[in-house]
Amino acid sequence: MHFDLKHTEQHSKARAAELHTDHGVIETPIFMPVGTVGTVKAINQKQLNDEIKAQIILGNTYHLYMRPGMKIINEAGGLHQFMNWQKPILTDSGGYQVYSLAAKRKLTEEGAKFQSHIDGSRHLFTPENVIDIQRTIGADIIMAFDECPPYPSTYQYAEKSMHLTHRWLDRCIQRMNETTGLYGYEQALFPILQGSTYKDLRQQSAEFIAKKDCLGNAIGGLSVGEPHEMMYETTDLVCNILPKDKPRYLMGVGTPENILECIALGVDMFDCVMPTRNGRNGTIFTKDGIINIKNKKWENDFSPFDELHLPDYSKAYLRHLFMAGEMLGPQLASLHNLSFYLWLVKEARQHILNDTFTTWKNSMVQKLKQKL
Repeated sequence: MHFDLKHTEQHSKARAAELHTDHGVIETPIFMPVGTVGTVKAINQKQLNDEIKAQIILGNTYHLYMRPGMKIINEAGGLHQFMNWQKPILTDSGGYQVYSLAAKRKLTEEGAKFQSHIDGSRHLFTPENVIDIQRTIGADIIMAFDECPPYPSTYQYAEKSMHLTHRWLDRCIQRMNETTGLYGYEQALFPILQGSTYKDLRQQSAEFIAKKDCLGNAIGGLSVGEPHEMMYETTDLVCNILPKDKPRYLMGVGTPENILECIALGVDMFDCVMPTRNGRNGTIFTKDGIINIKNKKWENDFSPFDELHLPDYSKAYLRHLFMAGEMLGPQLASLHNLSFYLWLVKEARQHILNDTFTTWKNSMVQKLKQKL
């Protein structure tokens, strides 16, 4: 895998690049639809490829480990074959899911002991077996095992957690070096930067993982409840430290305006469940603002729902589907939202290449936040 930086905008740190993997080239900045258990909710793979034009999707180590399990995925020849997706895949290490199971897990130096959310069975994730699991899944980009501290965290907790994440990273790197991929293509390990919202810890963590010289780096522990301005300050700080010749992945972010603001700070890769989760609940993102399609104001609006991404259906029809509880409503809303997110980062890339990103971004952010 290699990262080919094409251009940095004159007025910001926004970058346009190409990330080359054995399953294809990813043009950055990029948004990755979340396919937690081997499926992007309400979207089939043909739509992902042909309509949404996704270049890479995300799978989740914890959830895939639980269902269908590693035996099935290995027998299928890896996740690409199992789900019939031949473009790149990134897997989260499962650290965030273990974090979300706080009431059912116990952290030790060895790893994280936790109970399954499905049947209550007990499991242990270690840096070593998380690498092994991701080798079996076969994603092109895999994450080091980390601990994600909650927000807010005390300084003492955040510092202890960061050092644990760093020690686990060393073990992940060693495990990567002593194993090989199972399916004949390269897998790249990304460390995850932690440190909560404490600037000195974030700086320490960024410097620590930068020295590891991995093929890319991830920024974790944000978008967990902290104010947006705090997220931007932290992102700006660490992007000034992380190497310029490696991709930077901001995990779990976020709203359309979050993505544009963080592109301006030097982030290349994003993922979030928001476009599909909010779409299933009737919240639609557009270039002019946010629509709650369930509102009565759309009941008699027969104009196209969105001339760019969903030209064949009216707002009134989409509202009817939601009010009637029809499955097609959430499907169309999810399809639209993901198409819009991918359009947004594609537009951002073009503006970066033209050195017009900052002016365009400042105008777009104001519109994207509006409630229509």
